Amino acid sequence: MTTKKPDHLTSKEHIASSADHLIGEFRALMADAEALIKATEDHPSETIGSIRNKALETLSGAKESISKLDGNLTEKAKVVAEGADDFVHRNPWEAVGVAAGLGILIGLLIRRR
Repeated sequence: MTTKKPDHLTSKEHIASSADHLIGEFRALMADAEALIKATEDHPSETIGSIRNKALETLSGAKESISKLDGNLTEKAKVVAEGADDFVHRNPWEAVGVAAGLGILIGLLIRRR
């Protein structure tokens, strides 16, 4: 059953989805950076060694921060889902009406093809 969600719930879901996508890309970037750092392990230069150690420390801090952010986003997503569930339970006839209207609209669109 499809329900009409208030605008604030839809925008929160969009933000959560965008944040999840950004976190995924950031994790991929960190993995690539770690691979690049490990590829320089064979170079004995002191300068490269100090840069490599600093980069590893920065990546470690970034991993901690991203893990905390991911946990917060998960909690916020649960709150949004509970809000949507509460809305449907408080307004069951609206949910039924929206679902019926969408069903009719989809049926009309399919019939035209």
